[in-house]
Amino acid sequence: MNPGAGDTRARYRRILRFAGWNLAVTWFYELLLPRIGLAKVAERTRAKRMTRFAQRFHVLAVDLGGLMIKVGQFLSSRLDVLPPEITSELEGLQDEVPPVPFAAIRVLAEAELGMTLERAFSWVDETPVAAASLGQAHRATLAPLDAADTGLHGVVIKVQRPGIDTIVDVDLAALRKVGGWLSHVRLVSDRVDAPALVEEFAQTSLEEIDYLHEAASSVRFAEEFAGDDRVSVPDVVWERSTRRVLTLEDVTAIKITDTDALALAGIDPNDVAPVFAAVMFDQLFSSGFFHADPHPGNIFVTPVPDDPSGRGWKLTFIDFGMMGEVPPTTRAGLRKMLIAAASRDGSGMVNAARDLGVLLPSAETTELEKAMKQLFARFGGMGFAELREVDPREFRDFAIQFGDVVRALPFQLPENFLLIIRAMSLTSGVCSSLNPAFNLWDSVEPYASQLIRDEGGNVVQDFGKQALENAGIAWRLPKRLDGLVTRFEDGTVAVSSPGLERRVVRLERTVTRAVSALLFGALLIAGAVLRADDAVLGAVLMIGSVLPLLHALFSGRVGR
Repeated sequence: MNPGAGDTRARYRRILRFAGWNLAVTWFYELLLPRIGLAKVAERTRAKRMTRFAQRFHVLAVDLGGLMIKVGQFLSSRLDVLPPEITSELEGLQDEVPPVPFAAIRVLAEAELGMTLERAFSWVDETPVAAASLGQAHRATLAPLDAADTGLHGVVIKVQRPGIDTIVDVDLAALRKVGGWLSHVRLVSDRVDAPALVEEFAQTSLEEIDYLHEAASSVRFAEEFAGDDRVSVPDVVWERSTRRVLTLEDVTAIKITDTDALALAGIDPNDVAPVFAAVMFDQLFSSGFFHADPHPGNIFVTPVPDDPSGRGWKLTFIDFGMMGEVPPTTRAGLRKMLIAAASRDGSGMVNAARDLGVLLPSAETTELEKAMKQLFARFGGMGFAELREVDPREFRDFAIQFGDVVRALPFQLPENFLLIIRAMSLTSGVCSSLNPAFNLWDSVEPYASQLIRDEGGNVVQDFGKQALENAGIAWRLPKRLDGLVTRFEDGTVAVSSPGLERRVVRLERTVTRAVSALLFGALLIAGAVLRADDAVLGAVLMIGSVLPLLHALFSGRVGR
């Protein structure tokens, strides 16, 4: 049943109420309390607040469905920036969406196909094999003529949830409103263009509810891995597919993280992890067209009894509704970052971040490079199991130091990065599930070495370009040194210390705000005392105390 106008308005308002309240709570604890010297209160309550937020969002997402489930899935995959209180609470959103009654699915499917299901298929299982936030899947058997034409027998029919178009439109309108709010919060806007991020999410979501687009993506993905015995993709039954109904070859096999089933099939999960990582690396760093939703439900391990490669199995990818594309310039930056990570090169990582647009060109990166070198020196090369053995206090101390450096730099999240981060986060999670001792570096290093070999010509060009730049610097150096000596002799050399200047300005702001706070207290107390004898004067003084309070809270915002 399609949602009515009243339902859509209530849905829209509920999303905005949830976002508005939680933004207000975050502003109070993370911005207001530190300004008045109560930062420890914010720190002490942060874990509990994050857990409460995640639990409330979990309830909201399950209740509303639609894109709210997708938002929760994105949040659950952001292990790199979000605390475990949020990610662990939301990771269950992958599998708990309630199914739509088959009667409603039948009505939509028959309207799309232009015929009854009994005519289109020999058999359809009314119990869904999977239920997702935007649609659900049912097993079926092709009619004899279609089976003869396609060479397929068993298929899976994906059918959109009835009314999902309207729900997506409402959810995107609400998310755009929230994105506009976030664009006015400097804590967020300095790091990410929230409206652009919402638009990227919107484009991905609209593509995901167009099953013809998904079918085309699966064909393109299959072409990218044509001849690669590591990967397989289900065939599309185009005669039984529309924008809202998609019929695919049934390729159900062993879920990639089902280690018990893998062991029963004679497949070592430790062997699967590096192959899966390498396949994902190929998508991100070589072809640039990648599966952006590689969670365990979307990848099977299919046994191949007579496998010429000797592996005995292959990876089967399904659900191509959420695909990403890496532009050539971004792909080059990602390759540089991968090579720098493999060689534990802190300076190279910083330069790659600048090339990617994550770090603005104006950033002073000396301290960041030092922090990256310390990071590689202490934790570089460690696997997941080894990292678990590290004293949590050491992680905390380093995180504090590293966080101070990062917050002082002009970082931002470029467009097209949302899906890249999601894909890499899910890849790491799947690999660690397959093998808790899995060391990602073991996959990164040979892959980076192969990239260097494949791009030997480009490396030579880079060395040549660098040599020319060095020659130009050497040519100009004597003249610049001569000019510098002349300025020393004239006494016109000005030496600045940006760090010292910032500290002085911060001290001035602190003193000014302290005076304002004292003035606020004096006026408030005086007003309260005088109010018993002179109600008017007392009220005026108490109201007037608001001005120095506002100054104490918000002075210094401009220019930060």
